[in-house]
Amino acid sequence: MILDLLGRGRLAGLVLGGALALPLAGRGQAPLRTDSAGSPPVPVARTSSRSDFPVDSVAQRKRRLRLLVGGTALSYGVIYTGLATAWYTGERVPLHWFNDLPEWQQLDKCGHFWGAFQESRGAVDMLRWAGLSEKKAIWYGSFVGFVVQSPIEILDGFDPAYGASATDLAANFLGSSALLAQQLAWHDVRIMPKWSFHLTSYAAMRPNVLGSNVPERWLKDYNGQTYWLCTDVGAFLKPGNRWPRWLQPAVGYGGQDMVYNDDGTNAEKGLRPYRQFYLSLDVDLRRIPTRSPLLKKIFYTLSIFHLPAPALEYNGRNGFGFHGLYL
Repeated sequence: MILDLLGRGRLAGLVLGGALALPLAGRGQAPLRTDSAGSPPVPVARTSSRSDFPVDSVAQRKRRLRLLVGGTALSYGVIYTGLATAWYTGERVPLHWFNDLPEWQQLDKCGHFWGAFQESRGAVDMLRWAGLSEKKAIWYGSFVGFVVQSPIEILDGFDPAYGASATDLAANFLGSSALLAQQLAWHDVRIMPKWSFHLTSYAAMRPNVLGSNVPERWLKDYNGQTYWLCTDVGAFLKPGNRWPRWLQPAVGYGGQDMVYNDDGTNAEKGLRPYRQFYLSLDVDLRRIPTRSPLLKKIFYTLSIFHLPAPALEYNGRNGFGFHGLYL
């Protein structure tokens, strides 16, 4: 599954996510806890109702909801119709399954988890923006990532060159479930999966698979991808603590020497894929104080990425190493 989520699937998800990129703050917005820099420092669990807002505000929320649902449905239909008619144009076979769990040191599964989590995060906040109650926004929005990404597996299942992947579906589900669990527990995101990328020399060894230009390598070269879990330490401490909310410890996972999807083929070419583990820091842009609505939206969007920072690395081949600035 060379071009699974991090190829066609993740690109489709990010494009659809762009359809959800509506303002997260506006006049008459419900005073619910959201995942943005302007949120209160402690979770607020509240269910909104029609009587909470004046008539014109209720009408505004109805317009927002229609805009959100209509725009998302249109984007969803266009994207998957385009994939079905442009990408899957060859021979069709009965639905079949393929076990790709041993491939790419499972970095593609990390990509599925990250994508489903972030798409669901955006959906929950957009449903809040559209005026749904807190309970409905959380439950309806949390599985948007799973719904967005999973049809790719069905399309793959009818393609003789691919096959549906149960572990991809499981990673999609876990990503959405991780968002749901945090929203139910805290009405916020305190442990954020993030992604970073750096260019590697491996892509030149197999550009048709790992990418022949920077955008393709961004999607396809697993050697340059690192997945992180960043923790909002301040949210777990007592109120009044002095921990800066924008500073978060981060643990990362990556891999190297992956030119082919399976270890056997890599070994035949003299490559020995190995895993990498990182300990670093991250800046949570959502917690940077600003009164600019535009900056808040930019920070919210960029919060899916881990910013360059010093990092301690451990891998089974070279042991410990330190990066003064890891991308």
